[in-house]
Amino acid sequence: MREAATESQTGRSLSPDKSLLDRQVSVNVENNSSGAAEAVRSGLLAGQHHTVIRYEGLTRLAIMVTPECGGGIRDQAWETVSMVRAILREQDEPMALTMQTVFVADAADVPAIEKLFEAYFHEQMPLTLFVVQPPCDGSALAVEAWAVSTATVSVGYHGPHLVTVEHDGLRWVYASAGAIHLAGRSAFEQSVEAFDSLSKRLTAVGVPFQNVLRLWLYQGGITEEEAGMERYRELNRGRTDFFEGVDFASNPLIANAPGTGIYPASTGIGTEEHGLVITSLSVQTDRDDVAVLSLENPQQISAFDYPKEYSAKSPKFSRATAIRMEDHMTTWVSGTASIVNSETVYPGDVAKQTEQTLDNIENLISADNFSRLGWDDAGANLSDLAKVRVYVKRAEDYEKCREVCERRLGQIPAVYAEASVCRPDLLVEIEGVAFSRVGEGLNQEKEVS
Repeated sequence: MREAATESQTGRSLSPDKSLLDRQVSVNVENNSSGAAEAVRSGLLAGQHHTVIRYEGLTRLAIMVTPECGGGIRDQAWETVSMVRAILREQDEPMALTMQTVFVADAADVPAIEKLFEAYFHEQMPLTLFVVQPPCDGSALAVEAWAVSTATVSVGYHGPHLVTVEHDGLRWVYASAGAIHLAGRSAFEQSVEAFDSLSKRLTAVGVPFQNVLRLWLYQGGITEEEAGMERYRELNRGRTDFFEGVDFASNPLIANAPGTGIYPASTGIGTEEHGLVITSLSVQTDRDDVAVLSLENPQQISAFDYPKEYSAKSPKFSRATAIRMEDHMTTWVSGTASIVNSETVYPGDVAKQTEQTLDNIENLISADNFSRLGWDDAGANLSDLAKVRVYVKRAEDYEKCREVCERRLGQIPAVYAEASVCRPDLLVEIEGVAFSRVGEGLNQEKEVS
């Protein structure tokens, strides 16, 4: 039997790994004296990491929680919810969860987890995705969640598939379509159906699809063949056909030079259910100090320019999307793998593939790359990542992959999930979100605990 965690142990676990601060804000990451939080904290065993991000009077949390209590799925799900609750309650301002992705080992456990979440959150249920990707540490589930301060933000819960967040003239819209049991149709049909459904959900709240900046595509059997064609290639065919009707360059926030490839940042990753889940993040604003840049990596051929040997209709996504607001920047990094130009490198070696993947991310978000694309005062480092997801194809590669990530990224909030990558010879894929400062003094105002 696992011994109960001491108060000092759980107190340490609830300290944020890093705080990204604006010029007016400072945070003591060691001292949290909320009695309510202490009351919840003392019995919790879940492992967690969270990052606090503050800018423009806004506070956001990136949270990763993995239960360590053992027991059945209900015990682990309740432990996860309790830990998220403790993290939110120990903040010095009211917080609300906006989106969470639940990585589950067994699809049969989803109804029980969903029922518990619905009972806990009631009308304030965040956009919740269930993805059948077993956590690499053997837990029945793991959760990545985003939360925001409601002191300055209005959060709208519009049913189970859509949440809006409004702050200072900015509107973020989280929307999803598809389901883990979307079976009975071909991969192409699933793609068409899911994109059409997502577009209708966005249209219902006044969001044209060209406002989408980030997509996540979770596809069952991603590298399997279906009627002689790989399922991921058929997903790309459906996505390409849908995108032919979307002019992303017409988004008034886009700052890329005319004629360049502009698509949302995206992750396309496998799951253990033969369906398709799509979720998106859109941004709307009339502010004139907000701009969006689609990023490509000069060491890689753009995915939308891949030769036909990889897909008859190439994957339509950007390597990353950055949005700047005054002197702050958020960069959403697409699912990134060990690819140079368009070729897989270091086949069979997960450690070297992980190193190359992180090199690719580092080059992608570097100041040199932003300057190449016209933003001379922008850029980020690996240390600016607020959280990462690491998709590991083979369970036996988990420890080697984690060692590389922790050595290069530190104790960053991370979820490691077992999932097939979009090529059979790719062993790892990593995505993340970086927060950095634009202009002089970039990357200087951070605290690491």
